[in-house]
Amino acid sequence: MTSLTERDAIINFIDESIAAGARQRSSCKVLDISERTLQRWKNDAQVETPLGDRRPGRVQTPDNALSPSERREILAVVNSTEFAHLPPTQIVPKLADDGRYIGSESTIYRVLREAKQLKHRGSERPDQKRSKPRALCSTAPNQLFSWDITYLPTRIKGVHYYLYLFMDIFSRKIVGWQVYESESSEQASQVMIDICLRENIVANQVVLHSDNGSSMKGASMLATLQTLGVMPSFSRPSVSNDNPYSEALFKTFKYRPDYPQHAFEDLMAARTWVGTFVRWYNHEHRHSAINFVTPAQRHSGEDMALLAQRIEVYEAAKACNPGRWSGGIRNWERVNVVHLNPNQIDGEKTGAANDKKAA
Repeated sequence: MTSLTERDAIINFIDESIAAGARQRSSCKVLDISERTLQRWKNDAQVETPLGDRRPGRVQTPDNALSPSERREILAVVNSTEFAHLPPTQIVPKLADDGRYIGSESTIYRVLREAKQLKHRGSERPDQKRSKPRALCSTAPNQLFSWDITYLPTRIKGVHYYLYLFMDIFSRKIVGWQVYESESSEQASQVMIDICLRENIVANQVVLHSDNGSSMKGASMLATLQTLGVMPSFSRPSVSNDNPYSEALFKTFKYRPDYPQHAFEDLMAARTWVGTFVRWYNHEHRHSAINFVTPAQRHSGEDMALLAQRIEVYEAAKACNPGRWSGGIRNWERVNVVHLNPNQIDGEKTGAANDKKAA
């Protein structure tokens, strides 16, 4: 319903739009009214006593609407012990077999919706809202690790070896790995203990991010992390984007040109190949995300001198022949902050720094 006051406001608005150069048709379209309606309103406004909107304001109830007692009967039936765990699509046929009819599936769904009983039916655990993992950032090596497990094929179909791979997100260096014949949190714990010893990790220094696998959230792994003073961080279930660095590393791993086209002969063959890959990745591969230095160089801090030297080389080349340079030299600046699951605020990435204060 449109009141007389609202009509007058709309008519004045359209008149002002037309005076400013707009077409009446376009103005009516913006306000979602027809030109015929506008004409009728203007004619009605010219009479001494405008009639206004003469449509009935009451809400009509259909003759076949359910009565309150019928609604109560439907709710009583669907909430009974026999039917409480079933959806209406199962309840209606069962009632028909018993010679009963209380309403169609759509009617029962509508009654349940109005009674706010449609969100969850059954004894299984209701869906839980999952929030995005805490935004983190790393400004130096040995602050933020990511890890995951991937399958390696064996000669027996359906049987795999399991590659445990830990990486430093800031430097992209693989800081620990191992190939096992099974997947367990106990074996993951041993790899993490070895990493902390070799990297001289102290309590509350490192955040370890992973997905929600049983090996990641197993009691042995969580107890080991607590003993080591390593803070765990987890992705949302079935959201691979929450752990992007490990996913990207596995793609690099399995798309290497020399990745075996056939299954590994045995466990030692798998470990040998992974060891070769790790040496190449850490010490030879110039990673694009860290301005084409190797992960080992960035992890040790050698990248700062290398990048500074590249800047000097480019500046000298530009000074020798400035006509070949239309602008500045290539950006060889060091990437000083790396984010994991950042929050976007005004186009900028933000996240908690992984220092003792953030912990």
